[in-house]
Amino acid sequence: GLRDDVFMLILSLPVIFYSAWIFFDGAYRALRAKTLDMMVLVAVGVGAGWLYSLAVTLTGGGEVFYEAATVLATFVLLGHWVEMRARGGANDAIRTLLELAPSQAVVIRDGQEVEIPTSEVVPGDLMLVRPGAKIPTDGVVESGESEVDESMVTGESMPVDKAPGSEVIGATVNTVGTLRVTATKVGSDTALAQIVKLVQEAQNSKAPGQRLADRAAFWLVLVALIGGTLTFLVWLLAGAAIPMAILFAITVVVITCPDALGLATPTAIMVGTGLGAKRGVLFKNASGIETAAHIDTVVFDKTGTLTKGEPEVTDYIPVGSDELETLSLAVALERESEHPLAKAIVNYADTRDIPRRTATAFRNVTGQGAIATVDGRQVVLGNPRLLTGEGIDISGVQAAQQDLAGSGRTAILFAVDGQVAGIIGLADAPRDTAKTAIDALHEQGVEVAMLTGDNKPTADRIAALLGIDTVIADVLPEDKSAKVAELQKTGKKVAMVGDGVNDAPALAQADLGIAIGAGTDVAIETADVVLMRSDPLDVAIALKIGKGTLRKMRQNLGWAIGYNAAALPIAAGVFYPAFGIMLSPEIAALSMSGSSVIVAVNALLLKRLRLPAQAPAATTMQKEPEHA
Repeated sequence: GLRDDVFMLILSLPVIFYSAWIFFDGAYRALRAKTLDMMVLVAVGVGAGWLYSLAVTLTGGGEVFYEAATVLATFVLLGHWVEMRARGGANDAIRTLLELAPSQAVVIRDGQEVEIPTSEVVPGDLMLVRPGAKIPTDGVVESGESEVDESMVTGESMPVDKAPGSEVIGATVNTVGTLRVTATKVGSDTALAQIVKLVQEAQNSKAPGQRLADRAAFWLVLVALIGGTLTFLVWLLAGAAIPMAILFAITVVVITCPDALGLATPTAIMVGTGLGAKRGVLFKNASGIETAAHIDTVVFDKTGTLTKGEPEVTDYIPVGSDELETLSLAVALERESEHPLAKAIVNYADTRDIPRRTATAFRNVTGQGAIATVDGRQVVLGNPRLLTGEGIDISGVQAAQQDLAGSGRTAILFAVDGQVAGIIGLADAPRDTAKTAIDALHEQGVEVAMLTGDNKPTADRIAALLGIDTVIADVLPEDKSAKVAELQKTGKKVAMVGDGVNDAPALAQADLGIAIGAGTDVAIETADVVLMRSDPLDVAIALKIGKGTLRKMRQNLGWAIGYNAAALPIAAGVFYPAFGIMLSPEIAALSMSGSSVIVAVNALLLKRLRLPAQAPAATTMQKEPEHA
């Protein structure tokens, strides 16, 4: 019959020349590219054991390593399979995003409803979107009103109202009404496709830490090959048999494989970018994530970022007894005006039980205010110049008006039948989550500065409300980047938060540029991080993800390096003479693969990172005192 070693040779052939061929092919490609990687090590380990055994078999028999070579290849492949499953988990975010887009769309052609694949929709097509259906592509509402759930794309938790003229995002869900939507962007131009592209680019990019790990991996392979050769020679010189020396050498080569080192950073980056994408926080590259972890100062552009960019009533100071009666006269006049301040006063009145009246003979006085008749009474509303011009004595309210103006508010006076009846104070309103966002940044040990073109009193009022550390007021748009540079000169790592268009130079100057409120326009050149929503809390979320990702990268690198440092002497047989401790190549392969799996699973734990959450609406904003 066949000798045992010949029988084992025959059994090993399919494993070596089919299953393990990927390692030999990979090693050949690496050597052609003048580099060294884990494929080289596995190929050397498997190949050396198998070729030595083949030589022994062909020269008459003896101790062979066919079993060790095949089990080694099997364990490495098994480890790779488990590792790929774990990395697949890290890529859940992209898979989820890709699955969001509906496969079919209903379009109206020649007055008929036609169901077609979404891929066949072209710009200009009129799409019919019924309640509960997904919107096939980006577009503009032609007719119908509804609320759309955009949480899966932008992270916005509340449904967004849509009416004719509103923009809608493909793959979001129409909830209550039927909409007719004209397609504007299709295929790879849609917001969803751009987000997927951005996340993929970020996951494929290399962080500075990863470039270091890649260089370390190259040297580790070199150390493994030299270490394996030295181990073989030392054992031979110590009088060991050739099979035993080869066994130790193969074990050293296999166990020093830098697979875990190569995985340490990219897996954490994958999970971090995916975690951000789910919240509408898009990192454009791996460097952005790593930089976010080191930020110690965040500079917010005030208008539209920390504030809504629209005025609201902060104070109402009536003069006289019947305050609701007189306010209703002023509101009747303001309903006739298109001015943003007028709209704010009307909105204020709508939240109170104020009688509705109608104004006649409305006359707008440009730059000063307006005059009208309400229920037969003359109402004058505007700045002090308008009232004094109409012969109205304002001396009794001048001090209160100047107090409001001095604290950064706009003070509007109104008079009824020639007598001052009240003062209304208005100011740019902070966003609902602004205070929570600043608190969350302070919890992370980050200093917050506010940059604005507004005057100092206006800026100080917002800063006091939100708890901002530094106020930089009266800044011209073109000087914003210089102010960021000044902060950087003091040794600070600065993130600039702006709208990505007006603030582009400042975003580019900062260590980390964060474009806020990008909506569907995610391809902003100057930003490292793009926030789809206009929620300042997302800034704190971005920095938290950066810190969490960097922590996982460091843990993984520490584990990978520590594991190699501890395993190498055991594999080389240092403890064999004294304690009889040795590792077989199979166990070395198992522990090497296990190390890679530990790194991948540790990165996946980043998914459990606790991110700053919005405070309950009632407690989110500190309300300004109202005068009554």
